[in-house]
Amino acid sequence: MISGMIAVMLLSSLPVTASGQQYSSVNPAGPSDSYWKRFVIGAGVSLLAHESAHILTSLALGFHPYIGFDKGRPTVYSGIDSNKEPHKQFLFSAAGLTTQALIDEAILDIPHSRGGAIERGILAGGIGTTLFYITIGRNGSVSDISFMARTSSLSKTQLSLIFGGFSAIHALRISRDSSYAHFFVRPTQNGAALGFTF
Repeated sequence: MISGMIAVMLLSSLPVTASGQQYSSVNPAGPSDSYWKRFVIGAGVSLLAHESAHILTSLALGFHPYIGFDKGRPTVYSGIDSNKEPHKQFLFSAAGLTTQALIDEAILDIPHSRGGAIERGILAGGIGTTLFYITIGRNGSVSDISFMARTSSLSKTQLSLIFGGFSAIHALRISRDSSYAHFFVRPTQNGAALGFTF
């Protein structure tokens, strides 16, 4: 919770910078348009916030997190013995998805000029990460959902419904806001383009 609040405070300047991200159809996109680069940066910021929330939560609880590998995949480990401190492990595991949900909620609630590429990337990163963890990533050996289920009275299904529900509401809100029209489509002078330009 602490790391989530810190992330929201750090990103509170987002509405100010978002106005510079607004894409105008008056200035059509050219071949050198960096829309997708900015979109990917936004998604990366969302993932960085997720992992940073894990690290900050572990540190706030008095433990020493570290980065290791699980089957070749880089993973943030809490440094918490989940058998002795299940509640603290639960907080650590919940911090990432909670922080992303809070950031997405802040973007959707705080009045500002909406629809920039970085902002879209942050929203897509939050929804995409949650979608991963409630589907194919929910049974992984170091899955946040799996660890939360082991260290609480909630099942994987209940946790998936909780976090998936937040993301579903965010996706619904995005779909009803004209600022986010054609969410994964880059506007061009000849219509819309889906995908990357090389």
